[in-house]
Amino acid sequence: MSKKLNVAHVLAFVLLAAATSCGGDKSPAAVDSGTTTTPPSTAGGDRVLFIGNSLTEGNDLPLIVEALSRAGGRPFAVEAVTYGGFSLEDHWGRGTQNRIAGGGYRFVVLQQGPSALAESRVNLREWTRRFDQVIRQAGGRTALYMVWPESYRPQAFPDVSDSYRIAAEDVGGILLPAGDAWLAAWRQKPDLRLYGPDGFHPTLLGSYLAALAIYGGLTGASPVGMPSRLSLRGGRTIEVRAADARVAQEAAAEALR
Repeated sequence: MSKKLNVAHVLAFVLLAAATSCGGDKSPAAVDSGTTTTPPSTAGGDRVLFIGNSLTEGNDLPLIVEALSRAGGRPFAVEAVTYGGFSLEDHWGRGTQNRIAGGGYRFVVLQQGPSALAESRVNLREWTRRFDQVIRQAGGRTALYMVWPESYRPQAFPDVSDSYRIAAEDVGGILLPAGDAWLAAWRQKPDLRLYGPDGFHPTLLGSYLAALAIYGGLTGASPVGMPSRLSLRGGRTIEVRAADARVAQEAAAEALR
């Protein structure tokens, strides 16, 4: 059976199984407009700045990436600036670009909502280009954290993937295909719970899978064989089932190929 048909079957399963959730295409709907800033690590390693919204902030995704990088022997020192429901344009209006201009980041990871609609794709591309100018001037490289659509819009997965791929290509940036990795995981195990109760934000496993795709995309290393239990900076420990972790690692590797 072709990969295209497999994807169609996966999308059909998700459509039948998933619960409805918050709407919006340009950025996730949010009930808060607060900010979360992850302070820098003092342990050394390449500095990575995440700029996004609750899809970045949830489950301490940046700190999961940091823990994976240390487990893999390619340490990152991560920071994050996240606002609930923000697009990149919103971040620019809030002055997040000034954080980049301070310099010192090897990678700056950009994320907004699914951006599947035509006008949302235009917005993602425009503000990726603007941020990339600042990132380049500060000596860093732009990376795009591809997310996923709401559970009631599984047919939008290809458009989300295209939007982030095109935005990354526009600036010669790195594509971090988390959304594609979700589909690859469902092809292996369709009942994996990657969506949380609201049908949009990820479960811990969903964030772990996204973090594997980010780690592999930034380092060029295979995510296969990474630990399923990680100690995060600040003392929190996270763990996913070993069998699910293996599926996630293989799916992230597939998406990165």
